[in-house]
Amino acid sequence: MAFTPTALNLPPYPFRITLKDNRHFIFDEVRKKHLVLTPEEWVRQHFIQYLILEKKFPKSLIQIEGGLNLNQLQKRSDIVIFNTDGQRIMVIECKAPSVSITQAVFDQAARYNSVHKAKWLVVTNGLRHCYAQIDHLEERFCFSQELPEYTAL
Repeated sequence: MAFTPTALNLPPYPFRITLKDNRHFIFDEVRKKHLVLTPEEWVRQHFIQYLILEKKFPKSLIQIEGGLNLNQLQKRSDIVIFNTDGQRIMVIECKAPSVSITQAVFDQAARYNSVHKAKWLVVTNGLRHCYAQIDHLEERFCFSQELPEYTAL
């Protein structure tokens, strides 16, 4: 199965991509392993590099595909960012570039965050990025045009 990289609305990064048994794999620098390269993984790996290189997020505070229990179902959050006290401060939901960022997609990420209670929620398909700061007490979102650097969170 040939992988055709999609140009994303993120800077290009020098990924380590290999071909094995007719499948492409991308090296995940956070988890230190090769992963099957799917369109969603392409977006996730770009966004991880964006967080680390552009927004100065410490690699050690990034968790990828962490589990969570939602309505007695086991789910996975694409990316969760922690602060140095171990508190979740951001939940990021990644979709393939072919998946539109709709209200339903944002609602899915918001449901995941109802467990995490992070103050930032991000939804991206690599082409469009939605950043929202969450006031959990008032149960409202404040959308932002930019994602702040880690030190500003």
